[in-house]
Amino acid sequence: MELDKMDENDWKYHGEGNKSLVVSHVQISRVLRLLKYPAEDSENPPQTAEQAFRQIQNIVDFSSNVMSSLLGEKFIHSGEVVKLPLEFVRQLSIKVQHQRPAWRCDKVMDIYSGCALCLPNLTCPALHQPTHTPPLCIEIKPKCGFLPSSKHVSKDIKTKVCRFCMHQHYKVANGKWKSRSLYCPLDLFSGNRQRMHFAIRHLIEEPQNNFKIFKGGQCIYSSKEGSDDSLDLNSLLHHLRPYFMYGNNRINSHMTGKAVLNDFIQVLVNALLSGGGGDGGLVTDRRGEGRSFCEASLFNKERIRHGSQGLPSDTVLFRILQTQMLDTLDIEGLHPLYRRVEQHLQDFPKERTHHQIDGPYNEAFMEKLQKCPTDDDGSVEYAVAKVHQYRVAMTAKDCSIMVALVPSNEEKEDDEGLSSQRRLRDFLSSRPPAFSYSVSILDLDPKPFDSIPRQLRLDQRIVSCYLRTGGALPKGSLPPLPGIFTAAEREDCTLLFHPV
Repeated sequence: MELDKMDENDWKYHGEGNKSLVVSHVQISRVLRLLKYPAEDSENPPQTAEQAFRQIQNIVDFSSNVMSSLLGEKFIHSGEVVKLPLEFVRQLSIKVQHQRPAWRCDKVMDIYSGCALCLPNLTCPALHQPTHTPPLCIEIKPKCGFLPSSKHVSKDIKTKVCRFCMHQHYKVANGKWKSRSLYCPLDLFSGNRQRMHFAIRHLIEEPQNNFKIFKGGQCIYSSKEGSDDSLDLNSLLHHLRPYFMYGNNRINSHMTGKAVLNDFIQVLVNALLSGGGGDGGLVTDRRGEGRSFCEASLFNKERIRHGSQGLPSDTVLFRILQTQMLDTLDIEGLHPLYRRVEQHLQDFPKERTHHQIDGPYNEAFMEKLQKCPTDDDGSVEYAVAKVHQYRVAMTAKDCSIMVALVPSNEEKEDDEGLSSQRRLRDFLSSRPPAFSYSVSILDLDPKPFDSIPRQLRLDQRIVSCYLRTGGALPKGSLPPLPGIFTAAEREDCTLLFHPV
């Protein structure tokens, strides 16, 4: 990529979040992440080019020095900061504007600094050969996978119903989504195949912002916030069917919709449970029965017929969960420590740099994180370390997993590909096809120190909404499931007669 010969026509709109907009190259497997500002700041950028560069460099450093050592280098792509020609950025902004969702247009792309984060395009992995069947990529935002047990938790419901399930009621009550997702993160993080299958099925039924499927780099399945568009399962089945044409539960090449979806989920569960090498033995759930089951999950515990609770220690889910559990105090226990640090910084503003509140995210930061005493000694150092741990845990609670799948019958046996490339084979008698795969973790930006009071207010609103409604949905909201799986299962009722 020659930075002095950048052409906006080589790039297309890829997606955006709250703080950045992403474009992808039409030929090479690269994306650019550009910062966004509130629209009212479009004429006067809120920071200089140097500050924008430092902000993006902080993201790279946090990912490569902090999250990489906690989550495992094999899962992380930190990228690099690039300085782009300003005219290219301006033209790119004009080009992508009409493709952006209307509800995202309260913010504009940074066209002043020329700074961007360059990353590999994980929706179109390098192990794919362009002439073959396009790879499938599944993006999952798993959210928090455990229940808090901190003595600081003031409402008992938080130790029984997970944050995600409570938040769903709050989002529906506030009109963000028309119907709630029945996905529960504790099922996905359980390590039990049945519960994981159950969790992914509900992600497909109500994806919201937590589930997307890409084919050859194009998003073919997702929910659009604020949109009335219904999900098209038939279209998804049309895309998935060619990948699952071989196996035992087929009749003369006819494959039921239910079988396609089951095979797809099975392969995805296999990818999530496969480690990146080493002898990652099964780590049983030492958090106790209570913290691994959410009372709001529709999964019936009695259904678990075989398989243990717990994740192999070299899996992506295990590493994410361990990092999430750096939040040992819950936001209610952490907030007083945040206030201690805040008061100290008001009295001694220059100490902000010493305590690395805004970075740099280097070895010294990791040392503060890891050498935190177990008990509160009343010091500012203890409070700073716990705040840093909480911020890292929040990043892990908000990250995304990208699973890239390529049918391995299309790849050479000795293809080196990516380091985590593996052959996936199901353990059941009816095997779906084998896939080569890569697993990556995205969205590893540091959470701002100053966002902690807002986190406490949101937590209080979510819990009070859930207690007020008793876990019931507000009147007028849609039923939780339109039953898109039911439509797929109806196909199974069709009798097929063939000459003997």
